[in-house]
Amino acid sequence: MSTFIPIHRLVSWSAAAALLLCMICGRAAAAPIAIEIIGGGANQIPITVVPFANEDRFAQRMAQIISADLQRSGLFKLGSIGSARPLPAEPSEINYRYWKGEGAETMVIGSVSEKTDGHAEVRFRLMDVAKQSQVLGFSYTVSVPQLRMTAHKIADMIYEKLTGDAGVFATKICYVTKNENRFELQVADADGFNSDFILAHREPIISPQWSPDGTRIAYVSFERRKPIVFVHNLLDGTRTVLANFEGSNSAPSWSPDGKKLAIVLTKDGTSNLYLIGADGTGLSRLTSNQAIDTEPSFSPDGKFILFTSDRAGSPQIYRMRADGQGEAERLTFEGSYNVTPRYSPDGKSFIFIHREEGHFNVAVQDIATRQMQILTAGSLDQSPTFAPNGKMILYASETKGRGILAAVSSDGRIKQKITAQSGDIREPAWGPLPNNRRKE
Repeated sequence: MSTFIPIHRLVSWSAAAALLLCMICGRAAAAPIAIEIIGGGANQIPITVVPFANEDRFAQRMAQIISADLQRSGLFKLGSIGSARPLPAEPSEINYRYWKGEGAETMVIGSVSEKTDGHAEVRFRLMDVAKQSQVLGFSYTVSVPQLRMTAHKIADMIYEKLTGDAGVFATKICYVTKNENRFELQVADADGFNSDFILAHREPIISPQWSPDGTRIAYVSFERRKPIVFVHNLLDGTRTVLANFEGSNSAPSWSPDGKKLAIVLTKDGTSNLYLIGADGTGLSRLTSNQAIDTEPSFSPDGKFILFTSDRAGSPQIYRMRADGQGEAERLTFEGSYNVTPRYSPDGKSFIFIHREEGHFNVAVQDIATRQMQILTAGSLDQSPTFAPNGKMILYASETKGRGILAAVSSDGRIKQKITAQSGDIREPAWGPLPNNRRKE
């Protein structure tokens, strides 16, 4: 919870009852969210994704999922398969003259074969049409329910091969939805499918943050009529109280090693930053003044913390050493309202909410040059969160008085609108890359 974020964020979600409705261990299905692509990249990469052989025998169509992933990135232009029949599943079956005539430059081909033990074998190849050669190829044996995630992983491999950046299609997001008097903390695939709620309550839930290994989510719940920081373990469904001190406990932010969190407490009368162990022990104070210090965000190397403070008279973004030593450095100077900083994955920039002429928008600022760029044009944009590859930013916004999520590329060119079937959807956080794809 931030003192500087418009009070609408909490007032519109106020609730009367205090009883816990239910704690679900990540298995109660929720309605998927829908993603609408509004803009695209300037120089899109042509690619043709051919329906996989035998994929129509399964509920999850591999080629459709891969195509949707690549298209959603805004960086790819999908080619038509035209009238080619039969469709190739192996390199020897490709009529290169035909596909060149269709304008294909790269092709994705593959097959799905059902096995007798509830598993399926997935084979795919990325082909260079001009060179008539294979660029990439893998095979997987997975359980049938894993086919969708396997398609995301294939899309990630294609994205990385053709762009040089890590793909994030196989990652997770979390967010909070409100329907009538019920708040739900939900987790979903990055494309909005397979959404499950892990907590439901009549009181607000805010500020969810993923642990660096993707196994835990820290968040703030008002279920006890005050803000308390909890940590939910996604592996076993358990949760623990991280911080329940006198006053407000809010704004959790994980250290890159997952061993500590920066939090905001008012137990000593003013809003200050503290460090606390991931097990709730070892509390230490980082800031100590009469100003409001809040909304911490660790740098990727763990050496610095960004935060919001009104110590200069208006809310601005500051940077301090993570050990609390030395003086904090002010980073934002444009405008009188800059809040909610979040480091980019490479640590070279940060995103935040900038107010100008009554509009609250997502902005990005380079740390070295101090140059700022406004990325969005809504009236009330909030809670920005970077994709783990730094290429997209997820944030909360509004349309016709209803809370939605939206996304924008870090250069502002690609835009998406993300909506739930009903109710408000807010407080997004983008999860980390899967374990086997993180850099040591």
